[in-house]
Order: sequence, then structure tokens, then C-alpha cells
Amino acid sequence: MLTRKQHELLMFVKQRLEASGVSPSFDEMKEALNLRSKSGIHRLITALEERGFIRRLPHRARALEVMKLPDSMVPAAVATNAYTGSHAGENGFSPNVIKGDFRKALAGAAHNPAVPAVQIPLYGKIAAGTPVEALRDPTAQFDVPTALLSKGEHYALTIEGDSMIEAGINDGDIAIIQRCDGADNGAIVVALVDEQEATLKRLRRRGNSVALEPANPSYETRIFPPDRVKVQGKLVGIFRRY
Repeated sequence: MLTRKQHELLMFVKQRLEASGVSPSFDEMKEALNLRSKSGIHRLITALEERGFIRRLPHRARALEVMKLPDSMVPAAVATNAYTGSHAGENGFSPNVIKGDFRKALAGAAHNPAVPAVQIPLYGKIAAGTPVEALRDPTAQFDVPTALLSKGEHYALTIEGDSMIEAGINDGDIAIIQRCDGADNGAIVVALVDEQEATLKRLRRRGNSVALEPANPSYETRIFPPDRVKVQGKLVGIFRRY
């Protein structure tokens, strides 16, 4: 699910490319979305890029390419569920935030009756623009071997995008997160930026700044003052469906 501003920006870029073949400038995007600064546009573009909706063309100024549209805008005949390959319903909508209960789909150690397991909440896809709490589905649970968990509260998140692929975290993986409000330097954390943008990145402290570092050279490291970033948990495990 895109936020309203993310959706507005994606549609504006798409319309401008179709009309002129040239991406709008940052100033044009700022005015079209009625934002006060271009930094807001940069955050929206980064969020859309991480989720695979757009990509920046290298070595070209003002060069954006629309890669896909939200599922709700794709005709029903071609809309598919990314996890099952099944087609969406007649209205063309396939949910892309809360994907439901994956316990049956992810067979393995977590479902081996010989391995003690506990249930933790399964949230939806972690994606920039959505605080983690907004993703919670109280009916969705995920079975995790107790040996994988440490003390404290844990939850599971569905990963979207490839910004952490070189850390072994792939699109569609289930991340096991230990809830906490702090983490060691270099830990992979769920970070909330400006109280509205949640993302999974490696935490680096640099003097009086906090850097959120991707594990993919295609994405930029983002640096913020400490008061703009809150840690919502740290990564303790990954489950993957093959």
C-alpha cells in the first residue's frame, strides 16, 4: 500500500513521462504535491525506488522510469499475487501490505513438530511510508522455533524490495524482529524516520548523526539527526520460502 503522497508522486511522474518523455524536475514535483521542501520529494522517490515502483536512470539528470503501478491499478486479468502467483479478484485488487497468514506457505523448521515453537505477530510488508504499528494484523501469527528467540517481545515482518540483498535479505523473506528502542552500531534495525517512514536498514552512528545504510550499492545511505530516527526493533532471524 502506498501513502497518498507516494501515490500522487508516482502518478505525476507517470503522466509527465507519457506526455513529454521527460521526468519532472524536483521543483515541479514539489509544487505538484504542495510540499514545502525538496527533501520531502527525495524521501518519496527513495521510498518508491526501494519498493520497485520507479528507478533512477544512471548518468542522466531528471531521469526516472516507472517500473510498475500499484496492484489496485492493474487490470484483473493480469494482476497476480506475488507470493502465490494466483490472479487477483474481479476488481483487480491484490493486497500488498498485509498478506495474511504465511504459516502454511512457509514449511520447514518452524513447523517441525519435533522443534518447540511459539507464535509471534505477523505484520505486513515493511515499506517506507508506513509505521510498523500500522501494519499489524491481530489475526495473523507466525510460528518460530523458540531457540531463535531471545528475551523480550518479537514480531515478524514481510520484506519488500532488494535494498538489503547483500546482507542476505531478499524480497519476500520473513524477518524476525526483537522489539527494542536501541541497538549496537552496525546492527540491522527497523527504523522509524520522522514518525512516519519505517524501513529495515543497518544502523551506523557517525558523530552527532545517524546513518541508515542499505546493503545494495544501488541505494543511497541516508543520514539524519538523532532526533529524527527511532529504533523499533532489531533483526534476529530470517525465514525464506523456496
